[in-house]
Formats: sequence, C-alpha cells, structure tokens
Amino acid sequence: MGWSGELEGNNLGEVARSVSLVKLDAHEEALEVGLSGKALRRVEIENSGGTVDLLALPLLAGGDRIGAIVLLQNVTELRRRERELVTKDATIREIHHRVKNNLQTVSALLRLQSRRIEDPAASAALNEAVRRIASIALVHETLSSSAEASVAFDDVLSRLVSHALDLSPRMGELQISRNGELGALDPRIATPLSLVVTELIHNALEHGLAESGNHLTISVSRNEGDAQITIFDDGIGLPEGFSLAQSSNLGLQIVRTLTENELRGNIDLVRTPSGTEARLTFPV
Repeated sequence: MGWSGELEGNNLGEVARSVSLVKLDAHEEALEVGLSGKALRRVEIENSGGTVDLLALPLLAGGDRIGAIVLLQNVTELRRRERELVTKDATIREIHHRVKNNLQTVSALLRLQSRRIEDPAASAALNEAVRRIASIALVHETLSSSAEASVAFDDVLSRLVSHALDLSPRMGELQISRNGELGALDPRIATPLSLVVTELIHNALEHGLAESGNHLTISVSRNEGDAQITIFDDGIGLPEGFSLAQSSNLGLQIVRTLTENELRGNIDLVRTPSGTEARLTFPV
C-alpha cells in the first residue's frame, strides 16, 4: 500500500489518508470514527498498490470504550476481478450491439436489392432472408440492452409475433392468444429458437391462415429440464400425406435443421380436426 514505516504510535486515520489514492476529505468524520474504533465501521482504502478493507470493532468494558480491534483484509484480487467482470460485460454488450447493427445493414442491402429485382420469386426470397435476419438481430438487440447474460425470451417472442403480424395481409382480422412463460434462456438456445419460432409463425400466417380461419394460439411451458412451444392455427390445415421430413419448403427445412442440430429437440407438425398444430420440444 506504500507505507514503509511502523504503524505503532501512529494515528490510523492519518496513515489511511496518506496512502489512499482517493482524497478522503469528504469522508473525514466517517473515516475518523471508523478507524478510531469509536463505532463499528467498515472503511475501504485503495491506491495503486492494492485495496484493503478495514473493519473497526470497538472494545467496551462497563459501557466505556477501552480500545478497538481493527481487522484488515487484502481485497485487491477481489476488486480486480470485479472490475474485469464489469469490463467483460460491457465488451460483450458492445459486441452484441455491433452484431445487431451489422445485421441491420445486411437487411437494408437485401431490401434495396429486392426492390431492384423484377423476378417476383427472387424478390420474395430476399424478403424472407430479411425476415430471418431480423429474428437473429432481435436476440442480439435484447442482449446488448441488458446487463444479464441470458435472454428474456418472452419479450423476444412478443416482438416476433408483432413483427410477423405486421407482414400479414390479414393483420386486422386475426386474433392472437398467448399462454405461459419461458423465462430467461441461454443465447445459444435463444438465437436458433427465435428463427424456428419465426418460421413456424410465418408458416401458419402464410399458409394455414392465408384465406380461412382467424385464430393463432401460441402456448409455452417449461419444467426443470425441457421447454415446449405449441403454435396452433385454425386455418385450412396440412395437406393429406404431409411429411415434415420430406417437405421442400425452405422455412420448414430450416425449422427441422435448427431444431435437431442446434436445439437438440423435436418438432412435429400435425393435422388436427380444427387446424394445424406445431409442437416444439427442446432441453433447457
């Protein structure tokens, strides 16, 4: 800490003031009280050599103060680690922010290219790519604006649903229901999951509810080791003989690939008497 002489016979408050990196004048009274042992007080002294935590415990006899015990603990390493964590957290958030900005730039370029293409199929493919990139960017935006290392996926899900509805020509006719909560998820789960959910919602709006039906229900649940998301629409239903494994639909291929390889989960699309139900289960 920079004190090379004997402590015996010196005023501890004066010693602390002389070695402290920060001027202690503003806390003069509190420091004096704490280091004199007049009251139970904790004081932290820091300089370029390290950080020491001092705890003064008054010694009383018959109600009179006869001295004090001062406990000193070297907390230099602890404070260094705390600063590293703060720096690391800020760096990670900045990275997520930059990734989000870069993804938004890519989306803008794709939208610009889409407007210049005369082929409707090519333009539609670019617009689908923009939608998928937006889903990934949303997760990074959530991580960049939060001090937490996890993703509040219920908020992400709400925004994914809202964004999908904005793109639907039947936006004003559809009724959306939400049930349950997923809570916080690890980013390695949240990123592919946002893509999977986006594709399933988009598939329900674009195919199931394109001309008939008006209800979309999203139910989520979570137990100790698994989570489940069910997306139901009361539209025209799946065609006879439909097989997810054999489907040539790019969106559903993305759903199956991400579910199996990234989420390590299972996905089923089933025809029900009243519509179509997608059942997604994955470990958390």
